[in-house]
Amino acid sequence: MSEDEKGASSGDLSDGARSIRIARLIGPGRFDVDVQALERPAPGQVLVKILATGVCASELHAVMDEQPSYPLLIGHEPTGIVEEVGAGVDGFPVGMRVTGGFGPAFAERALADHRFLVAVPEDLSVEDTIGEPLGCVVEGRRRTRIVAGDRVAIVGVGYMGLLMLQLLPVTGTGSAVVIDPREDARSTALGFGATEARSPDDVTPELHGSFDVVVEATGTQPGLDLASELVREHGVLSILGYHVGARRSVDVQMWNWKAIDVVNAHVRRRDLLNEAIRRGLELTRQGKIHPGELVTHRFGLDDVGSAFHALETKPEGFIKAVVFIE
Repeated sequence: MSEDEKGASSGDLSDGARSIRIARLIGPGRFDVDVQALERPAPGQVLVKILATGVCASELHAVMDEQPSYPLLIGHEPTGIVEEVGAGVDGFPVGMRVTGGFGPAFAERALADHRFLVAVPEDLSVEDTIGEPLGCVVEGRRRTRIVAGDRVAIVGVGYMGLLMLQLLPVTGTGSAVVIDPREDARSTALGFGATEARSPDDVTPELHGSFDVVVEATGTQPGLDLASELVREHGVLSILGYHVGARRSVDVQMWNWKAIDVVNAHVRRRDLLNEAIRRGLELTRQGKIHPGELVTHRFGLDDVGSAFHALETKPEGFIKAVVFIE
């Protein structure tokens, strides 16, 4: 990139547009950084200067597998600062910190519908304010019926599973047994209050059908199978993991026999997601949960490909990768 192009990315406003640097997916696992014009916000829009964007497993399939056409612009877990507002926007003044589920967010700036934004408390770190996945877990917890005294298992303790683990004592439920093939993930979960941590190979037959609530947070076929085995009759199976790629199969006969409640613990309604983000940020501000402590790997805008590679390979100690925009 030339010095002129770098200078164009500094954010100087012009009459029609500004130039920004934005990461583009140009092939399986490969990104470049392009300089593009970004229009001023239209009515109802907000221009957000991106501080950081989380790297989400829901996009891993699109990143690593061949797509019909390129380039693609992705990223939907941003946190940033309001830089300019369009006509008709109230409540998001210039300088306010915001988060939400909008994008493409592997970029210096992004235009967002103001209805997609949630204000961020000023005293939180950037790592604590990656709002979209936080809201997904908070809403997933709201939709999952857990009462005091329930025996809970979480299958898969990556970022989402560990956030759910942090929420359990806040919402009136004790700790959970966690199951994950990675020793470092199990150790981390114990540090966040898990009662017990096992690998899938160490799940003994007596544990099958012994849990009132099982949260599946792997997004994989083996994780879904194991979670189905662990939940008791008339228990709750909450599918928090995002299943993408190959079609999944379930043992419906087992589900029928156990008479379980199956919860698709995902959220698509914007109002529900925004409210869940707001609640999650407030719990973070109060020190009751600590999402920022789960950010283990940090990358720059020029290294988005490396960030997804880390998500795919999960090096020792990996929980969450975040791309920081300088």
